[in-house]
Amino acid sequence: MRIAIVKLSALGDIVHAMVVLQFIKRHLPDSRIDWIVEEGFAGLLADNPDIDQILTVRLKALKRSPSRLFEEIRKIKSYARRQYDIVIDLQGLIKSGILSRMLGSVAGFDRYSIREKAASLFYHNDFTIPYEMNVIERNMALVNAALELDIPLDALKNKEPFLYFGAEEMKRSVEYISQKRKNILYILGSSWESKIYPPERMAKVVNELGENALLVWGGDSEYEAAKLISGQSGAKILPKLTLGELKALVSQADLVIGGDSGPTHFAWALNRPSITLFGPTPAERNILESDINKTISSASLVDPLHLDRNDFSIAEIEPAEIVVLARRLLGTNDVGKKDAA
Repeated sequence: MRIAIVKLSALGDIVHAMVVLQFIKRHLPDSRIDWIVEEGFAGLLADNPDIDQILTVRLKALKRSPSRLFEEIRKIKSYARRQYDIVIDLQGLIKSGILSRMLGSVAGFDRYSIREKAASLFYHNDFTIPYEMNVIERNMALVNAALELDIPLDALKNKEPFLYFGAEEMKRSVEYISQKRKNILYILGSSWESKIYPPERMAKVVNELGENALLVWGGDSEYEAAKLISGQSGAKILPKLTLGELKALVSQADLVIGGDSGPTHFAWALNRPSITLFGPTPAERNILESDINKTISSASLVDPLHLDRNDFSIAEIEPAEIVVLARRLLGTNDVGKKDAA
């Protein structure tokens, strides 16, 4: 069976979808799976043995360069020549629905299960899977329905790590890892400003936990936050990392702390301990908690159908609450332990 999975973006959403690959291969070992993704996120999928081909598009670039439209159409039509038996649209947007329809026979969420209801018009088969449901379980439920599988959702709790990287990326990341202290990665960015924990408060967490504190940043604003935190705590500001380097680094972390963002979710994907902080988005929908993957939410009441980007309640989470949970996950309960980072 030739299967195409369409999940174009974004970082965390792709992570939440990638977990289905190992279960498809386990139940359909002879299947061939291609993944269609925005070019900028292809590195996240790289080296995954369960993907036969990563096929990229640049639909986001069409906003800046509409003249590229016909080039993208020709590219998608060339992908369609791979003659897929089924295309699974895990994105659920109009643009992903149109793209999927160009590739072959499409399965997706029905109009009651997605934000852009018109996307379902492009599907040959659609399925009711509640939008409020945990996104990871939603993806697995759609795969089950589309491929007529019966994989129990509880199987997700026993997943194998599913982010991969090369030897060179591991070699570069090892430079930042301490063999004597716990390695704590702090993820400083997210897609919304309201999903970012204030750097002044994060600095307090860093100071209390000590250990080998590593600050991960992407854009300019995150770099400024890293400088503020480092100035108040002595934490190490890492250079800007590639996706491969970041995957390798997270794979060695003793703990990852950050807001609801793709790099924080890397820890769940790699079976590494994490604390994900939630304000304007619902924790129960965006992560599957485990013995080592925990969440802390603000007191804000979040409606998954009507998210409020102006909900900055994440700032109300007390640093002390993060520190207590972090020490439990690290297995260190030495109050006041402040090894230089």
